[in-house]
Amino acid sequence: MIIIYLLATLAISSVTDISPVLIAAVVGVLSVIYTFLGGMEGVIWSDVAQAIILLVGAAVILIFGIAAIDGGLTTVAADAASDGKFITADNWTIGGAAAAIPIIFLGSVFNNLHQYTASQDVVQRYQTTDSPKSTAKSLMVNRFLALLTIPLFYGIGTVLYSYYRHADALPADFNTSAIVPYFAVKVLPAGISGLLIAAIFAAAQSTISSSLNSISACVTVDIRDRFFPPRGGKPRSGVGFSRFVIIAVGIASVAVALYLVATDQAETWDLFLSITGLFGVPLAGVFALGIFTKRANTFGVLCGLLLGAGLAWYVQNVVGLNTFAISIVAFVASVVLGYVFSVPTGSLAVHADRDILPLTIYGKREAYVPHRLRRHETQAH
Repeated sequence: MIIIYLLATLAISSVTDISPVLIAAVVGVLSVIYTFLGGMEGVIWSDVAQAIILLVGAAVILIFGIAAIDGGLTTVAADAASDGKFITADNWTIGGAAAAIPIIFLGSVFNNLHQYTASQDVVQRYQTTDSPKSTAKSLMVNRFLALLTIPLFYGIGTVLYSYYRHADALPADFNTSAIVPYFAVKVLPAGISGLLIAAIFAAAQSTISSSLNSISACVTVDIRDRFFPPRGGKPRSGVGFSRFVIIAVGIASVAVALYLVATDQAETWDLFLSITGLFGVPLAGVFALGIFTKRANTFGVLCGLLLGAGLAWYVQNVVGLNTFAISIVAFVASVVLGYVFSVPTGSLAVHADRDILPLTIYGKREAYVPHRLRRHETQAH
């Protein structure tokens, strides 16, 4: 819903005359339809097409932006150097006004750990591969694309900074978060600007469809199948129920987005995001505990998660640390405190006869047998 809301109110309606309500409704409904019809396969292949559109659009902005500046790339480089856009010795100093390079690096690592361990839409992509080697190959491709897209998008920011410093001026009180669609609509030729708007829609729809499919899988597998197992041990298909969840969640998300657009509840939504965002990096710490330790248990992990999120809130709102430093504090706190609370409460762990060693790094070559299958085999004997 946040993607729909931001797309409608910020990215498009702030630079065009299109109704934000219409944008939110169309994007939300289309995402629900093709996620419902295609499932995970539809999400992945649509993501491929949307990623291509996004990369081509970003490259077009970069090229046209440089061409529109008097002096081209030379002017862009000169502006970046004069205004401190390049890395200098000051960027390595911890405690300065800006985040130091080591803090940025570590904070980015922990933020990405959250995305690649605790983010369900990414984890589902791992499970679509036929072997761990295939998963590793997909991560290698992802690494290559990251090395391509990071300088591309940062380059766009630098080019547009230089463009609006020399070639044109932004309107008074302009929200610079919408600078890319504004540049596309006001500067680029009609056909090219349409491609760029399509790229923005593609990025939004990719996120929405992945989230819908992930929520559907979680509700089906982690809630329905776990707490309401089929009677008599008979297998049942989850396709119909999963599609129902997609429709229900999709309708709810579009409704909430339309409400936010109609009532302009930006501050309330920002508060909600700031609260939920505090648990992102601590969740990566929970996964680290599960992978690298054998003593972690439910009580200790929950304590680490809650205290890590609480400490993150404290250093963010009271101490005033930057975003990257907050991520470091949140991750380290959740891991350390989770382990500390797990050690004295080991007797409270509810492992029963489950063999959790294969789920850790210490038993990565061993096959894990789920508890329900182990219990079924025991009863059979």
